[in-house]
Amino acid sequence: MTALTGGPLVGLAEIRAAARVLADIALRTPLVMFGDPDRRQLLKAESLQPIGAFKIRGAYVAVAALAPAERARGVITYSSGNHAQGVARAARLLGCPAVIVMPRDAPSIKVRRVAADGAEIVFVGPASEERRAAAERLAAERGLAIIPPYDDDRIIAGQGTVGLEIAEDVPDLAAVLVPVGGGGLASGVAAAIRALRPGTRIVGVEPELAADARDSLAQGRIVSWPAELVGRTIADGTRTQALGQRTFAHLAALLDDIVTVSEDEIAAAVRLAAEESRLVVEPSGALSIAALRYRAAEAGLSNPGGPVVAVVSGGNVDPERYLGYLSAPLPA
Repeated sequence: MTALTGGPLVGLAEIRAAARVLADIALRTPLVMFGDPDRRQLLKAESLQPIGAFKIRGAYVAVAALAPAERARGVITYSSGNHAQGVARAARLLGCPAVIVMPRDAPSIKVRRVAADGAEIVFVGPASEERRAAAERLAAERGLAIIPPYDDDRIIAGQGTVGLEIAEDVPDLAAVLVPVGGGGLASGVAAAIRALRPGTRIVGVEPELAADARDSLAQGRIVSWPAELVGRTIADGTRTQALGQRTFAHLAALLDDIVTVSEDEIAAAVRLAAEESRLVVEPSGALSIAALRYRAAEAGLSNPGGPVVAVVSGGNVDPERYLGYLSAPLPA
């Protein structure tokens, strides 16, 4: 498939430039063995980032790209949690004010961490479009620069540094599994992997209960899901109602496939990450693990012929809920 909208895709040059900006800011996260070593399955542990998720990469790159006068006025974003933390941390590191529009049902651990970085939090309803509308209104009123959660080439380039590291660390890479919410992470990872390891299979992973990207790629247009439907999944970081124009263009051009996983499989994957890789993983971050363990055939990975990397996007999970996931039944 080819890109459908918005000009050229983010390329390797932009991703390498983002990596330079992120030096000493984002951790070069390790690849952790998952399950039987003979199967050569690895987890890219973005849960170990300073904010507990990959979002620091794109957020810092985007805030750093602003002119000094723009940064001085402040930034604003809209997010259910991890991007909120990324922008709050980037703003603190770069010395600018930050306003974060969050849903009232955002995980409390993410709310506390955004507040700890000194950001002003504005709460709205659960719909992602409601968050965006509130952020745009406040940006206009206060002269703030909007840092979108995913539909922005600066964000995509920053997230693409995850793929850059994978490609550099695994020369014989056979396949990559990457979670899909708004599509920024999957877009950036796919752009880097396709440039450096063109023969690698790249598969996106969504919850069955929030599969708007699957529907969008199948229909060749952006399909939006209602907030009340995407809100059912425990993977709160993927409750985005629709892909953006730029992320849709990247995923349509670069993904080989997209698969969905059930809620039971997601919960089991959180448990498996702890048991088999000693990682604390949130449900959104466990999507790729769920696909690796339960949907390998569907993802075209029955005989990958080399190492398979599953991107673990984050580990910010409320302790009370995490205890429940640790006792989740393992699907047959």
